[in-house]
Amino acid sequence: MEVTRQRNTWFIIGLWTLLASVFGILFWKVFGYGQRLLRQPLLKRSAIPANLETFPTVEARALQIAAANLRAGIERRCLLDGQEKLVLCAGLRNFREPWARDLGFASFGLIELGEWQAVKESFEVFLLNQRPSGQFPVKVHSTSVADRYLHSLFGREQPNHAPIKPKYVTAHNTISLDGNAILVIGMLNYAHRTGDAAFMHDNWNALKKAISWLETHGLEADGLLHQAAFADWADSIARRGRVLYTNVLYWKALHDMAHAAATFGQTADQHYFAQRAEYLKQSIDDHFWRPDLGYYVTNKIFDNLSSSGNLLAIVWEMASPAQAHAILDKMNEFGMAAPVPTRTTHRPYPRRFIAIENHLGGIPHYHTSAAWLWLGAWHIIALARMDRLDEAAALLQRMSTVIVRDGAVHEVYAPNGNYLSSFWYTSEAPLTWSAGMVVYAHYVYQRRLAGEPVAHF
Repeated sequence: MEVTRQRNTWFIIGLWTLLASVFGILFWKVFGYGQRLLRQPLLKRSAIPANLETFPTVEARALQIAAANLRAGIERRCLLDGQEKLVLCAGLRNFREPWARDLGFASFGLIELGEWQAVKESFEVFLLNQRPSGQFPVKVHSTSVADRYLHSLFGREQPNHAPIKPKYVTAHNTISLDGNAILVIGMLNYAHRTGDAAFMHDNWNALKKAISWLETHGLEADGLLHQAAFADWADSIARRGRVLYTNVLYWKALHDMAHAAATFGQTADQHYFAQRAEYLKQSIDDHFWRPDLGYYVTNKIFDNLSSSGNLLAIVWEMASPAQAHAILDKMNEFGMAAPVPTRTTHRPYPRRFIAIENHLGGIPHYHTSAAWLWLGAWHIIALARMDRLDEAAALLQRMSTVIVRDGAVHEVYAPNGNYLSSFWYTSEAPLTWSAGMVVYAHYVYQRRLAGEPVAHF
């Protein structure tokens, strides 16, 4: 009995010693992390250009703010192989890292500002991390979700000293098809606008691989891409299968590959991409266009008007003039550009299709009745392309007023017209994706006023 009692005593002492050691190590890890976090500089408000008041109109002032917001996202980051590249981060508080889709859209504005080197090197980061299959990363990053949330919670800048590395799946463990497509579109736009034939020559095969990877997700004879739930830009919504937005981007990538093949001497590929683009355009019309509704539906399950796919179809001339006017008329009828241009959908998705974390975070309307300025920018461009310039001017003025009011281009706006904010989540500011598109819309609108056409690129 005495031996047994001694053994139990030593066991309890050993267990307590082990637990004390584990908790001690955890305590010092947490303490050390907290010290490092609190040593990070405090987040600063978005810098407003000093000479803002010298610009006579609200539109001109908003352009200066958007341009400053966009340039604020450019920074030099270290890669895993020791190289350093200029990259465009999606934001400064929540998203201080390059994302594929954010970069693809924001690059349109960066090019207008002449930030060609930042565009080129940002694209090169994704090209360096492209998988042999052709898949680009969803993003390249150096911090975890918990890191980003805690730094945001305590109002601290995210650290940016660690090398950035690729991530190929989303937070929902899905793959992103739209990221691959918009990167192809953005790179082709860069090459076209800058005349950088060397970039196109060096990366043509990488772009072809990116398209080939997308093609593996076209499972039916119609060639339309199929995606998983929570997989595209509206990643809080379980919209799966054939989705309008993703397929319009895919069509645009094919269309631009055909154009670039002719422009940059890749004539052997021109016929293939042109033929694929024409076939896909017909499939999109057959599957998504609803003449009785006057717009392209989102997918087989949702017959709502989602602004992203419909507006891109207008701007990139996939939609016919009659279809384009019908869509814009419906968006007016549904009030999708009020009070902030432009809402994601004309009718919210059913509650059961919205991600649980959005319900818990108090932002179930994040991708439904909320408004995003990058969509507002495409809305302005679509109106300009269809020569509805008075309407375009009204939206531009409304968008500019919001930007000047807040002193920044915010990520997302609530139905009341203010930027979205809950106990758990506050809209990113600035969001370079939207800032870049605001810049682009300003320039396109001014060129249209001067009588220039809205270009395909």
